[in-house]
Amino acid sequence: MARFTVAVLVNNHFGVLNRVTSMFRRRQFNISALTVSETESNEYSRITVVFDGDEQNKQQLVNQLYKLPDVCSVSELKDGDSINCELLLIKLANNADTRDEIMAATTAFEAKIMDYSKDSLILQLTGTSRRIDEFINLMRDFEILEICRTGSVSLEKGSSTIRKVTNF
Repeated sequence: MARFTVAVLVNNHFGVLNRVTSMFRRRQFNISALTVSETESNEYSRITVVFDGDEQNKQQLVNQLYKLPDVCSVSELKDGDSINCELLLIKLANNADTRDEIMAATTAFEAKIMDYSKDSLILQLTGTSRRIDEFINLMRDFEILEICRTGSVSLEKGSSTIRKVTNF
């Protein structure tokens, strides 16, 4: 099974996200990451979905997405042709026994300390899904109190934009 990242440009209306994600559910795709936000224009939202499947079913899904009335454009974002990034916030117990090791890992991964208190610290890391996974796995040696992670945000490299391939 392959992993796909698809960006869907939609009219920014109530209920559109539900209709788009329902299409994935009906096609029995499991969404592993989902991000949604307004675009450079508040008339449109961009939905970025990461999911696993095969090429044929992915193409059928894209064709079905285009049939939804509020979908303006669908674009597959392939690794070599796009920039993909995630954000991680991780809260760890702050104790003297592990602090130096946590700080060394923070420096090595170029993470930022967002909050530091006597009992805990919050680190921020941006990067590829793989890099985020590696950092989390390293932090499992310490006391993780909480993790919050975004889905993938992705843009196609070069001057091409999702709005240039719209079906208006």
